[in-house]
Amino acid sequence: MVVRTAALDLPHALVEWVTMLIVTREGDRRCKFRPSQRAMVALVYLREHITLARIATGFGISDSTAHAYTRPVVDLLAARAPGLLKTLRENEPDFVLLDGTLAECDRVGDGRADYSHKHRRHGVNAQVVTDPGGRLLWLSPALPGRTHDLTAARTHRIIRICERQGAPIVADLAYQGAGPWLTTGIKRRPLEELTPTNRTRNRALTAARAPVERGVAHLKSWRIFRRSRCSPSRMTSIAKAVLTLEQQR
Repeated sequence: MVVRTAALDLPHALVEWVTMLIVTREGDRRCKFRPSQRAMVALVYLREHITLARIATGFGISDSTAHAYTRPVVDLLAARAPGLLKTLRENEPDFVLLDGTLAECDRVGDGRADYSHKHRRHGVNAQVVTDPGGRLLWLSPALPGRTHDLTAARTHRIIRICERQGAPIVADLAYQGAGPWLTTGIKRRPLEELTPTNRTRNRALTAARAPVERGVAHLKSWRIFRRSRCSPSRMTSIAKAVLTLEQQR
């Protein structure tokens, strides 16, 4: 297998931006691979999520060198990830859409904490904030997979920050009880039926939330979020790195 730039479904301008970021950060440090090649190694890792052994084979380097090129670039990108407050100030959305997703991991840290009973998989919980059109605004640091979405939103202070910036939140039933600033559907009580008005409200909210579902699907075009081969403890840096890249697209 030979890895080529043309095989990576990302804009060439994004590869160039990552290259310049490496050059600016490292200066004239001598290295076997040029900054553009190191940028490609890291982007292939995040986008395609093939094994480091296959990346090493494709680029004609050793496994350890592939790891040595990948980790610093990921951390460099992660360090540039914007916070939620900054993102809301810059974009000023009328409202935001909030959803949680599980990024699966095949390596388990704390087995019980990382296991999501909802998804019946091991992984980490990531909170996704998009604008009304589904464009990714912010991606949270990773929490253990068993973390409930409402707990995660409170941990990351998402609701408080959005309220401070005057950006109402629309979310699903998992966030019920978060307060008046967050709008969810109405849950049917046992042995009761929803009124026609409530059913209409739920349908309207479902339609309004559809873009965030597309946003989550777009996020998982970065295949490292589908089933990562790294420790859950690395997923926060990876999430921040992907957020940085998405902000540049």
